[in-house]
Amino acid sequence: MTEITVAAMQLAFSDDVHENIAHVVELVREAAGRGAQVVLPPELFEGHYFCQTQDEARFAQALPTDRHPAVLAMQKLAAELKITIPTSFFEADGPHHYNSLAMIDPDGKVSGVYRKTHIPDGPGYQEKFYFRPGNTGFKVWPTPAATIGVGVCWDQWYPETARAMMLMGAEVLFYPTAIGNEPHDPELDTSRLWRRAMVGHSVSNVVPIVASNRIGTEGDMSFYGHSFIADERGDYLASFGAEETGVLVATLDLDRVKRHRAAFGFFRDRRPETYGRLVADL
Repeated sequence: MTEITVAAMQLAFSDDVHENIAHVVELVREAAGRGAQVVLPPELFEGHYFCQTQDEARFAQALPTDRHPAVLAMQKLAAELKITIPTSFFEADGPHHYNSLAMIDPDGKVSGVYRKTHIPDGPGYQEKFYFRPGNTGFKVWPTPAATIGVGVCWDQWYPETARAMMLMGAEVLFYPTAIGNEPHDPELDTSRLWRRAMVGHSVSNVVPIVASNRIGTEGDMSFYGHSFIADERGDYLASFGAEETGVLVATLDLDRVKRHRAAFGFFRDRRPETYGRLVADL
């Protein structure tokens, strides 16, 4: 039997990068102490979710991968604890800026960077002001326990993201996120839709999902929390509500997942020769 133990964390953030990193380090240590081999912090945990407004001063926070304090701290921690930490950060690459994720291996090295593919733009989520669309393509990453795929926040709404990573060999999908209430419509609770979308990816790809969100109030936005780990049938193995701070840990039986995926036949019965419309211009 091949198993992997995974963790998602949930917490509130200040606008102090060093304070935030220290809090994440504490929770990563807790997760590793509970046996987690891959630990997922939320999206852009370096500070407040600054994309609520357009503020050119925020570009000063972006740094290259090899200089970013969140990445450097997680590298040191991963090497110490011998775990994998997918690390979201605000990346500067020359004059370009990306919402990026550094995959940090158990030896503390960055095995590569994924740049968020889908960039939202709307009330409270004005990311197109800050980030270029990612140019890395989707990625999967071999770890000592499993091959994992990671999409970042808005990526998680797209079935194409999950299916692409599955076709590349992913065995578990991870989604760091920052999602809260909708400023333009207080009656719209997208936390339910957010969870259903990812559970749908789980069911239609027969794959476990790990989702990590923030909590608390920042400016005009209150973040939903509701981080979770779901199995390959979309059933929650562990979940938080809207206010808890901590880590969720679950162990996945990848041999069982592989059997279930084969039995459902979704990948056997695919008809890619009929899917041309999916990649055609509207």
